[in-house]
Amino acid sequence: MTSKSKPRSYKPGRIRERNHEIILAAAEQEFALHGYRGATIQNIAERAELPKSNVLYYFSNKKKIYAAMFDDILSRWNAVFSSVTVDDDPAEALATFIRAKVEMSRLYPLASRLFAMEIMQGAPFLMTHLRTNMREWVRGRAAVMQQWIDQGRMAPVDPVQLIFLIWSSTQHYADFQVQVLMVENKAEYEQKDFDHAANFLTEVILRGCGLAVPETTVQSVRTA
Repeated sequence: MTSKSKPRSYKPGRIRERNHEIILAAAEQEFALHGYRGATIQNIAERAELPKSNVLYYFSNKKKIYAAMFDDILSRWNAVFSSVTVDDDPAEALATFIRAKVEMSRLYPLASRLFAMEIMQGAPFLMTHLRTNMREWVRGRAAVMQQWIDQGRMAPVDPVQLIFLIWSSTQHYADFQVQVLMVENKAEYEQKDFDHAANFLTEVILRGCGLAVPETTVQSVRTA
């Protein structure tokens, strides 16, 4: 697996959207390599292959690039579970979330490591987000799961702790890549490693929630 994040697709002709995504992808690489203090807007511009003035047109300073990068990362991670409602099937919804998060570790490993570094440093730039947007998101998703529990559709687990478990276990394959590869005596990840991890985590977590594992293919998640 390469150290660079996979470029995200964009609609032809949407130059503003394209540049925005290119800048944030370049920022992930720059911040992962040099940290916040060592990263520069000039280096981000060079990685994005854009003039520095173009970068400053979208983001007036480094702090705004950093904040926008994390907004993008967090929205990617949780998008698949954000629209889940009480009417959805708990097993299908949780399985899709787990598999999507493992796929995020495969596609965007730098994003996961950047988030981990920010949190380990006390979340100086993400504290407001954690106290507001993330807290609200977790409470909203936990409320849906609590309704499933109250309806007898899944075991009475702690919904918030379940979210923490899914986050940590799926991001492990990006954050601790070196450890995983060394223990398993591998030079790099292969697609089958992520497929196996997704299958394993889905089965263990769902069975712990008293749910049967749905017949969901890994391929369907990768091409969704």
